[in-house]
Formats: sequence, C-alpha cells, structure tokens
Amino acid sequence: MIARVVELLLTAEIFNRHENLTEDDIPKEIRKIFYTNGGLKRPLVVKENILKGFVEYDEKELRKLPFVDVNSFNRQIKITSFDVAVKWMLKNGFDLIKKNPVLAYFYESYDSTGVSYEEAKKYSKPRYSDSEWLKGIIDELTKDESTAEMLGLVRIFSPEDLDDDLSKVVLDDEQLKEIRKIEIAIEEREWLRDVGLREIGKLLFIGPPGTGKTTTARHLSKKLLLPLVEVKLSMITSQFLGETSKNIEKVFEIAKRLSPCILFIDEFDYVAKTRTSDEHAAVKRAVNTLLKSIDEINLIDHGVLLISATNHPSLLDSAVWRRFDKIVEFPEPSEEVRKRIFEITLEKIPGDYRIDELVRMTEGFTGAEVKLVVREAVLSALMEGRKELTMDDLVKAVEDVRERITLKNSY
Repeated sequence: MIARVVELLLTAEIFNRHENLTEDDIPKEIRKIFYTNGGLKRPLVVKENILKGFVEYDEKELRKLPFVDVNSFNRQIKITSFDVAVKWMLKNGFDLIKKNPVLAYFYESYDSTGVSYEEAKKYSKPRYSDSEWLKGIIDELTKDESTAEMLGLVRIFSPEDLDDDLSKVVLDDEQLKEIRKIEIAIEEREWLRDVGLREIGKLLFIGPPGTGKTTTARHLSKKLLLPLVEVKLSMITSQFLGETSKNIEKVFEIAKRLSPCILFIDEFDYVAKTRTSDEHAAVKRAVNTLLKSIDEINLIDHGVLLISATNHPSLLDSAVWRRFDKIVEFPEPSEEVRKRIFEITLEKIPGDYRIDELVRMTEGFTGAEVKLVVREAVLSALMEGRKELTMDDLVKAVEDVRERITLKNSY
C-alpha cells in the first residue's frame, strides 16, 4: 500500500512541474480525489484527508520514508527529495508507473526504463467519464439563467453512473458494425477533420417500442465513456414552454458545453406531427430551429454524437431523413437475438427450463417483452415462496405477456 502513497505524491509533484500534462493524464482514481468545483487546479496539494480518500496506509510506515515529510500543523504531505522518491518508486512500484500516464511521461526518458507514455494512456479513462467532472459542468450550467431552466427538461447521465448491465445489451451484426464505425470516428476525429469529413455522427434509430433504441444509446455512453444527454422532443417543443425555439437552441448549447457527449433525442416523429399541423405556428418554427440546429452540429467539430429515435419512421419526411448520415434499424429481434436475451436474463436464475422452446414461443416479441417474460416468471415464483424457475413458470409468463400485447394492440 505504501507504493500507492508514493504514486500519489509523485503524480501530484510531476503534474505540478509539467504544464503540458492534462487532467486526462492523471489516473481516474487519483484525479477524482483532487476535484474541486468539477475540475483540477495546479498546484495539486496532498493532505492527510486526500491521502486517506485514496488508499489505506500506516502513518508510521509512511514516516519511515526518508523522502517524505508530514506537516504536523496543516497535515500536508509532500516529497522532500524528488530524486530519491523517483528511484524508490522505480524499485518498488514499477507496475504502477506503467499504468500511470503522469509517471510514465517522466520515466519514459529516465534511465532507460522502457516505460511508454502512450501505452500508459491506454489505461487511463478521460475526465469527461467522471461523475465529478459532469457535476461541475452541470453546476456551472445551473448558474447560467439561460440554461438553468432547460436542465429540468433533459436527463444527463455520467457513463460511470449508468447500469453495468448495459454491457450485456444484445445487438445484431449490423448494429455492432455501426457502433464500431462511431468508435473509430471518435478515435480519428483530428484526421477526419483534416481531410474535411465533418458530417459524421448523426444517427437515426428506427423501430417499434421496446426494441432497444434508448438502451443502445445508453450502452454507447457506457462503452464510449461519453456523458449522455437525453431529451424527449415532445417536451422541448411544447407550446406551453414559451419561446420554444430558444429552448431547442439551449439543448444543443448544453450538449456543446458537455462536449464530448451523446445527445439522444427521443420521439423524433414529433417533427412530422408539427410540420403538418397548421394549429401551432410557434411549434412549427421551433421544429425548423431543431432541423437547423442539427445541421450546425457534428461529431468531428463539436464532439457531439447525435442520436435521434423514432417508433414511427413512416411519419418522417425527406427534410428530416437527409439530416442523418446513418439509419440504424431496430426490428423485432431474430431467434438468435431472442435466445441471447433469454440466456443473459436467466443467467443468474436457477431452474429447469428449455430456452430453445421459449425462443420459438416468443416469435414477434420485442427484446423488452422477452425480458418481461422472465420478470413475470420470477415474480410469480417468488409469490409461491420459490427462487427457482420451472418451465411452467416461463410458459405461463409468455402467455401473460402475449395477452398484454394483444390487449395493447386492440386500442
């Protein structure tokens, strides 16, 4: 543990000395304990409370180090002999050096250590994936009257605060390919900008409710480590909000202030409904503002991945379709996808059941409805005091969900 203490002290010292190092170079677990008002400010000062927030340690063992001083008055802990600390860390914490970009930056040119700064950066997550960083930005937006009101109409998520189960999202090959393209575009933003390919990163998700459009947007936030801004189009274009065009502009402004991030606009078919309505001129103007705002934002220049979703693509006219560089379909899941959803959902639930048979029984079900089958079966079993499922539990749940689907479709 004492090596982690020295890692923290050296990280602070080297970061303070080298202005070209950024917050992203500091490992996430160290960066988070230094946050004040959503960011880091030089010089980083290590005090006892900060150190205890990072790692458990024995103060007697710490005081034995010849290059460390603990100030009894202000409880500040600092390195008194940098060179001695550097040599100690090389001998006692080499594995930590290899995964810490700040340390690797220094040791890369120190005594032929073979440490690589670029390799170390692969282990460090960016600051915009931190919930503390996001909170600081939101606090600043709250202080601004022009954006404070809009924060009540959007949902903003830090990727680390999203459900870990999103890693188990089941996507087909085509959907996975489009996600990989976005990953590459983010990695190669500068090159794409240099060659003039800017209109990238505007996706339109289409498909019935429950097929995974919102879940996939959240999965992308988790996977790409990008903050997520969720908004329902019907909310921000409501005639009861007053100056709706300005509200829409503020949503895009919030996204740019959070850059890099994902802006997810749900219920996008609301565009079609308002464009064909003669009743609300103010709302129609707001929709035109929305389309213009989409034209004026992109992943390459602004760091904003725009995802819009609709359950009713047939309502969208050509003016809407041409705003997006890629259409991603979310159809009712295939047998293979339904099987994978059952496997994942039932993974930790004991019981005797036949997944292949369940897959055949759920033809036409969405992914959400497949998960609902498992939920209903589990709750029914718990009602009877059981924590193991039988095939009868699941068959009954399939029948119940099918009845629910039939009832919903009858209205």
